[in-house]
Amino acid sequence: MTPGRHRRTTERLLVPLLVLGLSLGSAAIAQAGPGQAGPDQAGGGPAADATVVDSTGQPGRTVALTFDDGPDPRNTPRLLDLLGEHHVQAVFCLWGQHVRENPELVRRIVSEGHVLCNHTMRHENMSTWSPADIRANLRATNEVIHEAAPGAEIRYFRAPYGAWGGTPGVAADMGMQPLGWSLSVADWNRPGTDVLVRRLMDGISQGGVVLLHDGGGDRSQTVEAVSRVIPRLRDEGWRFTLPARSG
Repeated sequence: MTPGRHRRTTERLLVPLLVLGLSLGSAAIAQAGPGQAGPDQAGGGPAADATVVDSTGQPGRTVALTFDDGPDPRNTPRLLDLLGEHHVQAVFCLWGQHVRENPELVRRIVSEGHVLCNHTMRHENMSTWSPADIRANLRATNEVIHEAAPGAEIRYFRAPYGAWGGTPGVAADMGMQPLGWSLSVADWNRPGTDVLVRRLMDGISQGGVVLLHDGGGDRSQTVEAVSRVIPRLRDEGWRFTLPARSG
């Protein structure tokens, strides 16, 4: 066979194969769907972006309560009891190691209608970590959460200490909205319930996201302060909701 005839024969064979490959690839993409979670994504809801949200994104007297460092076997059940009593939905930013130790509390958080947030495996400052190391940590935390509560949606990620570094982009790529706050009352210092109540009542702003803690130590003052603040805010016309998602 001459070189020219050989080239034309090869082209006739390659073109159908190329078309078949493109068709199969397009079919796979169509089957996955534009909003379907990939293997790294937390799943559910609109796609996140790397903006660190710190508001409800809603007008008027709306506020979101968020709780870090749990679940804790002493404080989280009491907090869930009072949130249920007042019909308040909150965000729980879970510490992976605590999830591993208290999986039944994660299931209770989910079953009672609250929203989950990834707060790393061991409350690490990841502000100087590489994207690959950040992703490995967040993936491990999500896996532990899903072992405790299979199929649960993890909508948010919050960086420990607010030390963001490269974490927002990685979290958003995994389907989690980076979650900041507009008010922190420093409840980890345990200044007293009355002080926490005053800081909350004076500091809450319209559309605000409040940072509180149900784990990482004795949070009995926080639980008591929340139990006193919720009815007062309700009496003043406030509505409890969730932080925005900016996707």
